[in-house]
Amino acid sequence: MKTAIVLFNLGGPDGPESVKPFRINLFSDKAILRAPFFIRLPLAHFIAARSAPAAVKNYAYMGGRSPLLAFTMAQASALDNALDGDTKTFIAMRYWHPFAREAATSVKRYNPDRILLLPLYPQFSSTTTASSLADWHEAAANVGLALPTTTLCCYFNDSTYAAAIAELVADAITSAQKTLAPGVKLRLLFSAHGLPESIILRGDPYQSQIEATTTAVMAHLDGHDVQHVICYQSRATPQKWLEPSTIDAIIQAGRDQVAVLLVPIAFVSDHIETLVELDIENRELAEAHHVPGYFRAPAANANPGFIAALAGLAQRALAHGPGLCSAQPGRACASSHTNCPWISARAP
Repeated sequence: MKTAIVLFNLGGPDGPESVKPFRINLFSDKAILRAPFFIRLPLAHFIAARSAPAAVKNYAYMGGRSPLLAFTMAQASALDNALDGDTKTFIAMRYWHPFAREAATSVKRYNPDRILLLPLYPQFSSTTTASSLADWHEAAANVGLALPTTTLCCYFNDSTYAAAIAELVADAITSAQKTLAPGVKLRLLFSAHGLPESIILRGDPYQSQIEATTTAVMAHLDGHDVQHVICYQSRATPQKWLEPSTIDAIIQAGRDQVAVLLVPIAFVSDHIETLVELDIENRELAEAHHVPGYFRAPAANANPGFIAALAGLAQRALAHGPGLCSAQPGRACASSHTNCPWISARAP
């Protein structure tokens, strides 16, 4: 069957002039800034205007633009090459081009028999996957695209995905330990994008799925002599966020005099939060607090093991047929996580 696969990702500005509008789009999303419409839009403009100069400076480290689209395009191309049959992969970014409407228009022109919606967010959250799915369905309706569609909601505990990430981490551990002074221990900091605690308390499964991914990856690292901690980065609002923060975990490593290896556990593509926040800002923080070694495991990007895992997930999802599926049969998370797509789909 002729198949269109749509990869969802966050998106990023393609030049200094698009930093502010990109951030307006981000903070205007009701899934991100949970305030009434008449408050959210002016607040989004205020936040974007106030933070734009610092953001432009950070994007300058990466040539003035986000590399996320280029990395996602490489993933899409690699996925096409890994899949047999008449398949073409499209990209729908949430907050900058190509937007979902652009992707839906391209898919309609391609005229497939079926569609697979495949988020590049392994862990489901109402702030990421759910927002992208809502955006896609609106865009598809607007362009008159109505075809049998399979939605993969999450793959946080898929064994092939976990093995691919673990292989990247294992190589990074070996490399890091070769450079450490005798007796210095290595601590893995599994750093995920943070969320306000209130979102988790309302039933979002993200934190639980981050923990499950970490457990699955650590199971593949059983022979390595390392500690590990889950932490959360990129706090953006004054309310209480998930803890510990990555900043606090790095400072604690300085107190404990252990080296750290940062593992971007919620990101499968490099972007500003890995290339600037982790690689530059947090490295400087670690040096200021005398952490005896600072390292980072690479993001998956177009790593062959990750692409093979993604291709397997796509094949199994398509075999499932139209509707909602996860990486395992049925619902993947506990019933206590009420902010989950399986609730609205009335799935068991």
